[in-house]
Order: sequence, then structure tokens, then C-alpha cells
Amino acid sequence: MLYVLRCRDGTLYCGITNDLERRLAQHNAGKGARYTRGRGPLSVVRSWPQKNQSAALRAEISFKKLSRAAKESHLAEQEAR
Repeated sequence: MLYVLRCRDGTLYCGITNDLERRLAQHNAGKGARYTRGRGPLSVVRSWPQKNQSAALRAEISFKKLSRAAKESHLAEQEAR
């Protein structure tokens, strides 16, 4: 699963997991990615199921290559659906 979090400072964090609730708890406890430490509380903006880990990694790389504006636009577009 690909997921996007919004940090307290308004920045976005993108990652993959097979258990979103557990991973969010890790991030909020300061045990997740170094980027999210000290930026909590975090909230899930959007998540997308993926066929397998390989597909999730490819989706993560594609999302991370987008500009900040393109990421925000993509997330807003997905919410409208």
C-alpha cells in the first residue's frame, strides 16, 4: 500500500506499508522514518492499495518525483473522486 501523510508543518511524507495503522502509530511515536520525527502529529491524506511490493515501490518513486504542486494537485484530484 502506498500512503501519503501530512505533517504538522504542512509537508508531505510518502511511503509504503502492508499495515497502515501500525505504520502510522510508528511514525507518531517517533519510531518511523527520520523525516517524520518531530513533525507530528501526522495524518493520513490518502492511501492506495497496490498489487504487490514491487508495484508499491514503483508508485512511491513516481509520486516522489512529482513537484510539491503536482503532488497537492494529484491528492486534491483523488479526493474529488
